[in-house]
Amino acid sequence: MTEVITEELVDLAVEGIKSRAVIEALAKRIESTDRLTDYAGYFQSVIDREELTSTAIGFGIAIPHGKSKHVKECTVAFGRLQQPVEWNSLDGEPVEMAFLLAVPEDCAGDEHLKIIAGLSRKLVHEEFRELLKTSTSEKEIVKVINDSLAMVLN
Repeated sequence: MTEVITEELVDLAVEGIKSRAVIEALAKRIESTDRLTDYAGYFQSVIDREELTSTAIGFGIAIPHGKSKHVKECTVAFGRLQQPVEWNSLDGEPVEMAFLLAVPEDCAGDEHLKIIAGLSRKLVHEEFRELLKTSTSEKEIVKVINDSLAMVLN
């Protein structure tokens, strides 16, 4: 299995003043790694999910996701935003970092729920969030995210 996140899927300076622009920027990263069969179809699945309820979980973090037939393999893109974005967060705070999940529709089990759970367990720890906020290395971000997901995906 390919790593769910690679350095190409990390953007330490995402531009965008609205959640949709942030999702679009991260979705284009996923598309650039050839993990989608149809960008527009996948992007729409994320927007449709986002319209159900906000994916901003607090701590300045959002985890938008889409389960779609247009996704080839489970993927996580990570972005640190250039400026905080209002995202209808549970705690009322703007979002500063986002994880965008792409999950194949026919994926065995609920991989995206496992990924969200694995990330959420780590994100409650301030030192983990601080590392994501301050790291200047895509490689380091990839390592800590892959390490945090290793237990739930194996």
